Amino acid sequence: MTLAVIQMVSQADIRANLGTARRLLERAAEGGARLAVLPENFAAMGRTDITTVGRDEAQGRGPILPWLSQVAKDLGLWIVAGTLPLPPDDEPQGMVRACSLLVDDRGQRVARYDKLHLFDADVSDARGRYRESDSYAAGQRLVVVDTPVGRLGMTVCYDLRFAELFTALRLAGAELISAPSAFTAATGQAHWEMLIRTRAIETQCYMLAAGQGGEHPGGRMTHGHSSIVDYWGRVLHEQANGEAALVANRDAAAQVEARRRMPVLNHRRFTEPRIVSGTLE
Repeated sequence: MTLAVIQMVSQADIRANLGTARRLLERAAEGGARLAVLPENFAAMGRTDITTVGRDEAQGRGPILPWLSQVAKDLGLWIVAGTLPLPPDDEPQGMVRACSLLVDDRGQRVARYDKLHLFDADVSDARGRYRESDSYAAGQRLVVVDTPVGRLGMTVCYDLRFAELFTALRLAGAELISAPSAFTAATGQAHWEMLIRTRAIETQCYMLAAGQGGEHPGGRMTHGHSSIVDYWGRVLHEQANGEAALVANRDAAAQVEARRRMPVLNHRRFTEPRIVSGTLE
């Protein structure tokens, strides 16, 4: 059960990004990976025309979706396609979502996850202000799906700050969780590793954290430090900056045993706490 995460430094040229992604996915496949996770905005980082990009893809005029299907077939690889802008399936003219697609080794789409939590924050970097909600609509549902390497829960980047999402994924049977990301350099330095390892520990899942790691259009800097972290919070593989294809094995038997020995789901005391008269109920 071999897993891979891909780190990129994507730019605004979609076709160049796809060429880079293919080269890194080939490296992952050569390392024995059955499933690989691309980073957030792997194909269209820094584009200002994401609505057009997304609608073109939805209407069959864009290069990303055909490329994704072909490379999955060519490499015999299940791929979590980081994120790309796509409108809802049932509303092709609607506002785009930050969409993470899972395709199987035949190039067929298996699942779609639209990022639930949008990054609207002020950050102490050169850009200063991020407002994803200006360009994207938020997703509405959890996604957990079976793959050849285990039951996969899907998340994206800013989702990492919302523990209740990860608890819900574990309750839905997740054994590994994808987290394609483009953390800013400032927030990543402060919180990235702690968040990835904490989410792994509290869910007893493998975390597949595929990041952007370098400088992008407009001078935006991303943190990198893509990693594969196991159910015990151990970092199995990590890359600080630049391009990388990281590969590690999932030990399913050891994960099951760890969950048996420490059955944290059985020890939960509450699911939806309420504040009553100043106390937690």
